[in-house]
Amino acid sequence: MFLSFSIPYEPILFGIKINVHLILEYLAFFIGFQYYRFLRKKNSDLISSTNRLSIIIGAIFGALFLSRFVAFFENPVLHYNQGWLSILNNKTIMGGLFGGLLGVELIKKYIGEKTSSGDLFTLPIIVGLIIGRLGCFLAGTNEFTYGIVTNSFLGMYLGDEYLRHPIALYEIVFLIFLLAFLKNLIKKNTLENGMLFKIFMISYFIFRFCIEFLKPNSFLVLGLSTIQYLCIICMFYYAKTIKRILSFK
Repeated sequence: MFLSFSIPYEPILFGIKINVHLILEYLAFFIGFQYYRFLRKKNSDLISSTNRLSIIIGAIFGALFLSRFVAFFENPVLHYNQGWLSILNNKTIMGGLFGGLLGVELIKKYIGEKTSSGDLFTLPIIVGLIIGRLGCFLAGTNEFTYGIVTNSFLGMYLGDEYLRHPIALYEIVFLIFLLAFLKNLIKKNTLENGMLFKIFMISYFIFRFCIEFLKPNSFLVLGLSTIQYLCIICMFYYAKTIKRILSFK
């Protein structure tokens, strides 16, 4: 039955198994982009349309490359043995975000754009992440976004016989609170241009560093996963901003 619910959630509609995770992934991109267009019309964009398009292209290519590069190094031995098709299909949002950031900075340097460009993308990215993580949750153990085995009251059956941390749900809750917090900052109108995106990146990467300890990672270097090392790199990248935030300047 289409309305029956279990995880992984794979409903049958007209005799066809529906890939809910894939549908929500595409929906996340669509809604996120429409939200970006709405915000750009509503607010005055300090960047010209031509330069904004170049920035989006830089973000796309940066995200495509680093999302797969980081995903490969989450477990390089496994992915290498699975072959090139698996390497090209595997991706991680963490690599996508940081790769998009680097792609944007390279493009901006090339075209000579000095205005901060991330604020307009911030809220659409968070909305897209929430929708995408819902798909990850419904995919259960079919996607590597589930947690380690737990006896906690928060544990859920996600596709095998073990109670596991539903870390995709944890992330959704975190993102909803972060979205509300950032929208409140926007209402106060006290942030300098570019700070909204920086706060998002710092907050999200700190959260992901912590939540990685609840994932059953099998490829660790000095006790940390590839994602956690990327989070550390991101913190170094934003070191000056973190120092300013901590000093309340």
